[in-house]
Amino acid sequence: MDRLLSMRVFERVVAEGSFAAAARQLDLSPPVVTRLVADLETHLGTRLLQRSTRRMVLTDAGHAYLDRLRPILQAIDEAEALTHSQDRQLEGLVRIHAPPVLATYVVAPLLAEFRRRFPRIRIEIDVEAATADLYEAYDLTLIGRRSDFDADLVARKVVEARAILVASPRYLQTHGIPREPADLVKHETLMLRAAAGDPLQWTLSREDRDEPPLQVEVNPGLCSNHSDTLVRAALDGAGITSVTGDIVASYLNDGQLVRVLEPWSSGRLAMYAVLPSRRFVPQRTRVFLEYLTKETRREVARAGMLPGLERMPRGQ
Repeated sequence: MDRLLSMRVFERVVAEGSFAAAARQLDLSPPVVTRLVADLETHLGTRLLQRSTRRMVLTDAGHAYLDRLRPILQAIDEAEALTHSQDRQLEGLVRIHAPPVLATYVVAPLLAEFRRRFPRIRIEIDVEAATADLYEAYDLTLIGRRSDFDADLVARKVVEARAILVASPRYLQTHGIPREPADLVKHETLMLRAAAGDPLQWTLSREDRDEPPLQVEVNPGLCSNHSDTLVRAALDGAGITSVTGDIVASYLNDGQLVRVLEPWSSGRLAMYAVLPSRRFVPQRTRVFLEYLTKETRREVARAGMLPGLERMPRGQ
């Protein structure tokens, strides 16, 4: 008996819910699948599955065996993948989902250098609206959330950054520089669309003092539910907007945008990469995620937008 194959077949039968479905997944005939599970039960000296013409259920022994078996199979898969990755050049497709603002200002600027380093890894990016049930369709799904975000997702924090107020030098030359939060009422402001009935205001906190946040009402000349539109308008001199440092780090570093009202910030957000599973992650996906994390944190650190001006440890 091929014990490892029998283990894989048993695990797949349970996962698929039937012998026939497991046979299709493993490209084996149904009689072979049935025989391998029976051989495994004979080897173990116990019944793992109770099966009839209508249904199939795990026995208590089957439950206990499956709980121990799954991490063993995962470890074998990862060991084989690691070995293969050492023996061949990284290649293949990494499918990414990201909202437009992250795709445009975070991912896209990194792709030229990434492709130069890994020319046989191809990238595919979708920017359509995503829901939780679509996460498994992509190798990585990038989402922006509060820094204390917690959910039942397999997610890795890529970068955490302050939300700040920015404007273009051209706008500030024409309209002047706000010196305190109250000055914002005199300026052109660009704001994410608030929910119906919510006040048009920014919540500002000083980074250098432990004080309650300040609510500042504004009269925005532009409201949008599309962050990319607000960033583009700010670059063109339309006004002051609130945005996280990871989105505009490159523009701050090259002077196309300028931070205003420092040390006031308008919140703290983080970008997470959601993975479809904790099980085997292709090496090409791991390589891209490591590159994205390293380079994004580097840009944000250069712009001084990391909390405490410190780089977060990798793997956080």
